[in-house]
Amino acid sequence: MQTKKIKFLGITKNNLLFKSTLLFVGICSTLTSYSQSSDSRENFSFGIKAGINRSNVWDEKGQDFRADPKTGLAAGVFLSLPLGAIIGFQPELLFSQKGFKGSGTLLGTGYSLTRTSNFIDVPLLLQIKPIKELTFLVGPQYSYLMSQKDVYTLGSNSYEQSEEFKNENIRENILGFVIGADINFQHFLISGRLAWDFVNNNGDGSTTTPRYKNELFQITLGYKI
Repeated sequence: MQTKKIKFLGITKNNLLFKSTLLFVGICSTLTSYSQSSDSRENFSFGIKAGINRSNVWDEKGQDFRADPKTGLAAGVFLSLPLGAIIGFQPELLFSQKGFKGSGTLLGTGYSLTRTSNFIDVPLLLQIKPIKELTFLVGPQYSYLMSQKDVYTLGSNSYEQSEEFKNENIRENILGFVIGADINFQHFLISGRLAWDFVNNNGDGSTTTPRYKNELFQITLGYKI
C-alpha cells in the first residue's frame, strides 16, 4: 500500500517536520550566541548611577539622644575593572546625602534635630561575579564631609543653621565599610548597598553635640557604557 503524504498549505508532513527542526536549532543557536555575547563580566566599563539613601546613625552617645532615619540623594560614577570572569575591582565616586531626624534632652530641655550631611563617598569595592546577572561587592569606603545643615527645635524656639567647615569639632574625613550587590540587565543595573562608618562624627572629642556614626541603605539605578 502506498503511503500518502499529507499536505498542509502546500508543505508535506515530512518537510514540515524537517523545517521545524531547523527552526528550533536556529533559535537555540541564536539564544546561545546571544547569551555568550552578552556576558560582559570580563569587559571594562564606565557607568553613571543615581538613586536614594535611607540613612541613620548608630553608636549614639550624649544628651539622651535618639535618632530616626532620613531620606537623601545619591548620585555619581563608577568603573568596572575586571580581573577575570569571576573577580574584579569597582571604584566609585558619589555625592551622598546622609543624616537623621533626632531628639533628646539638652540641659533639661527637650529638643529635636534634623541633620542633612552632604558627603563625597569613595567606595573601593571587590567584585565577585558568580553569574553575569549578579555581582556581589564588598570593601572600604572613604567619605569627605562637604557641608552640613541642621534644623533645630529647642523648647519653643526653632532655627536653621548651615555649616561649611566652620566647626572644627566635626570630623570631615571618615572611613567606613560597604557591602552590596548589583543586578545586571545588559547596560542597566540596579544596585543595593549597606554602609557603616568606623569612626564617629566628633573630631577632637570636645563638642557637646551628640556623637554618632553614620549608617545607610542605598538603592540606585545605573547605566554602563
